[in-house]
Amino acid sequence: MRAGLAGGLLLLAMGPAWAADAPDVAALIQRLASLQADPAQVELAAYERLQAQQAVAVLAKTRGRARDEALFLADRRVEIAETAARAESARREADRLERTRSDLLVEASRRDAARARQEAERLRTQAQIQAEEAERLRLAADAETLARQDAENTLTSVAGQQTARLTAARQKEAQLARQEAELMSGAKLPASKFEGRGEVFTLGATAFNPGTAKLSPAGTASVSALAAYLQANPGASARIEGYGDAQTPGQRRADAVRDALVAAGVPKARLQATGKGNGTRARAVELVVAQR
Repeated sequence: MRAGLAGGLLLLAMGPAWAADAPDVAALIQRLASLQADPAQVELAAYERLQAQQAVAVLAKTRGRARDEALFLADRRVEIAETAARAESARREADRLERTRSDLLVEASRRDAARARQEAERLRTQAQIQAEEAERLRLAADAETLARQDAENTLTSVAGQQTARLTAARQKEAQLARQEAELMSGAKLPASKFEGRGEVFTLGATAFNPGTAKLSPAGTASVSALAAYLQANPGASARIEGYGDAQTPGQRRADAVRDALVAAGVPKARLQATGKGNGTRARAVELVVAQR
C-alpha cells in the first residue's frame, strides 16, 4: 500500500506533464490532489484514494480501445475515494458532535443535579426553620397555658379563701345576731342551717294550733325571736315558705308568720311569703334569711 501511495504521489507530482497530452487524466489527478491538499480529509479514505491513484496510473499508460474502460474505472475510483472521504469526514464530525452532545448532556445533568441539591437543601432548611418555629410556638403556648392555670388556681384559691372568710364572717355575724335576738326576745330561735340560698330556720307543726294557721304559744315565741334576729340584721331579707296539711294550706301558714313578723316591727318590704307543698310534723314553715 505504501509503494502504491508513493507511486500515486509521484503521479500527482507529474500532473502538469500529463495535462497537455491527456486532459482527462490531468482532471482526475487534480481531483485526487484536492483530497490530498484538504487538511480535513488528508488522512481519510486512504485505501479508496490508493485504489483511485492506481486506477489513474493505469489509465495514464493505457492506449487504444482499452483506454475508455480504464478511464471509466479511474473516474469511478476517484469518485469513490471522494465519496468515502466525505462519508468518513461526516462520520467523524457526527462522532465529534455526539461527543459534544454527550458532554453537554453530562454538564447539564450535573447542573440540574447541583440545582436539585441546592433546592433540596433550601427546602430542608426551610422545613427545619418551620419546625423550630412550630416548636417555639408550642412551648410558648404550653408556658402560657401553665401560667393561665397557675393564675386560675391562684384566683380560685384566693376566691375560696375569701368565700370561706366571708362565710365565717357571716356565720359569726349570724351567731352574734342570734345571741342578741334571743336576749332581746327572751326566746330561743328555731334550729337553722346554712345553705346556698341562705340561713334556713325551720318551724315544726307545733308552731301552729292543730288544724289552723294560728301560731301556738311556742310558735309565737319562735317568731318573736326571728323578728329580733331580722332586726339585728337590717341588711337581710326573709323568704317565708309555708308547708300545709289536710286542714291548712301552706300559704296561710306562710302569711301567718309574715304578719306576726310585721307586727313585731319587721318591715313588710323585707318579707316574702309563699306556699309550698305538703309539710311534715318537723317542717311546717321554713324561713330563709339572705343578705341583700
